[in-house]
Amino acid sequence: MIDPVDRRSLLRRAVALGGTAAIMPLFPAWAQPISAGIPAALPTVSGDEIRLRIAHRMVTIDGHTTHGIGLNGTVPGPLIRLREGQTARLHVENALDEDSSIHWHGLLLPFHMDGVPGVSFPGIRPRSTFTYEFPVIQSGTYWYHSHSGLQEQLGHYGPIVIDSAGPDPILSDREHVLVLSDHSPLHPHIIFKKLKQMGGYFNYQKQTLAGQAAGRDQPSAERLAWGAMRMDPTDVADVTGSTYTYLVNGHGPQDNWTGLFAAGERVRLRVINASAMTTFNVRIPGLKLTVVQADGLPVRPVTVDEFQIAVAETYDLIVEPDAARAWTIVAESVDRSGMARATLAARAGMVAPVPPLRPRPLASMKDMGMGGMDHGMHGGAMGGTAKPVDPDCPPEHAAMGHCAPGGAGGGAMAMDHSMRDMALAPTVADTPTVQTISPMPVDRTGEPGQGLADAGHRVLVYRDLAATTRNPDPRAPDRSLTIHLTGNMERYMWAFDGVKLSEVKAPIPFVKDERVRVTLVNDTMMGHPIHLHGHFFELVTGHGDHAPRKHTVNVQPGGTVTFDVTTDAVGDWAFHCHMLYHMHAGMMQVVSVRPRGGAA
Repeated sequence: MIDPVDRRSLLRRAVALGGTAAIMPLFPAWAQPISAGIPAALPTVSGDEIRLRIAHRMVTIDGHTTHGIGLNGTVPGPLIRLREGQTARLHVENALDEDSSIHWHGLLLPFHMDGVPGVSFPGIRPRSTFTYEFPVIQSGTYWYHSHSGLQEQLGHYGPIVIDSAGPDPILSDREHVLVLSDHSPLHPHIIFKKLKQMGGYFNYQKQTLAGQAAGRDQPSAERLAWGAMRMDPTDVADVTGSTYTYLVNGHGPQDNWTGLFAAGERVRLRVINASAMTTFNVRIPGLKLTVVQADGLPVRPVTVDEFQIAVAETYDLIVEPDAARAWTIVAESVDRSGMARATLAARAGMVAPVPPLRPRPLASMKDMGMGGMDHGMHGGAMGGTAKPVDPDCPPEHAAMGHCAPGGAGGGAMAMDHSMRDMALAPTVADTPTVQTISPMPVDRTGEPGQGLADAGHRVLVYRDLAATTRNPDPRAPDRSLTIHLTGNMERYMWAFDGVKLSEVKAPIPFVKDERVRVTLVNDTMMGHPIHLHGHFFELVTGHGDHAPRKHTVNVQPGGTVTFDVTTDAVGDWAFHCHMLYHMHAGMMQVVSVRPRGGAA
């Protein structure tokens, strides 16, 4: 029998030989020998009194054992099953030698039970127990995770399912919870240190001459133009499959977690992206996916072939396998450097073909915030034939009239000057955290996620989502607020409006029950899943009083997202990018909701 190829050993050898970019795509994780599958259900805890224990543990993934942090001895932690209308009491013991916490992601509860150290409570001290107690006033699919340091990356997360008080409006014969995540043998502080040293440290998919000759990479003139702007179109994900193994319910692609069904059943899949840094593109080749919930709330059913799920989002699907066979569940990382893989099967031991990784996408001019100015630039899905470009005068710079005749001033330097000194919004601080701005950002909620425009089948977009019932507050906004998502990849700095959390002087103020229209403008070339604690908001996507209600929204590179929110929960609430290392680097602030006419 041929020995299985160890992916990380292969990478180390490839680096020594100088051929990583060419070799890596040949041996992705899914190409390893396939196991017969693990048809194991997630451990479950339920009832009015629940006990959880946070502790170190060793985890074995695809045959490799590394250190992690688990809850009740498992990674992910146990499925917490609650019922709408009950009062939950969760006793959380911290067996670590450092502070810890649990945030109940998407749950509406009193702010002091939200679980964010330094914002809503002091944290759970080492060797102590904290009791969370709150009424359960909703139903749906949610999750929980640490909000202390970088513990979430080590395995401190788990799923939550809240059953409806009455009959479930979504009919199904059985269900499976699918927790998607990413795991690295590197300690998360080492990962963060490497990102601070070089933002593209984990990017092993940079452009090559071979890729250019094969048509996968940019033509020479275009590549020179992007180089002059100091932009890398392959910079799609900060942390990649070069160090990550992508998991389903804590199991790697070789482990092959398997969910069972009987032919003809309506199977509900509750999909949770509990990863630290990975946006996944999810599909089940051969099966249609009918989306019935987004972020725990029902939406009008919409049938697609694939959907992109950002960090911290949840989607509930209905699939209807019509034969006693197996289907592969594919969750491909957005940069196509690896995939999480599982199986939906009629019986244990069945496997289905695993598709190869698709070509990785390249960022486009639209991803740089150039709106519809992608004229001839490669841009992955945008395609087209490149036009000659003067490297001393990037095309978007020329289009805005910022180049002197003859290209005087130098492309990248002139662009930096124009972006920082001429185009900063009044609310954006002129700090090192603002490397670039989006001169012409556009609403991208009607587009598939990055790299999926040419998928060849139907991909879910935010504008497909509509609530099944009328929104609880259909009032017009009282005021509007614009927030810019800013960053500096070279120094790995991230912020809102150019100000990191450590530099913020005061929370973002709101008054109870006011209606605010918030527009998020992404001034970076990376997607940001933005999460507001303690609230749901309505995406402004053309559905009126049936707008989809979410707690997390992914703002595509160079794009905008607008939502309306009723600030009905008094207290201090975290507001942040859910990319763990972006939040850790500063892309977080506090929203403070105060009663009308007085202090909280």
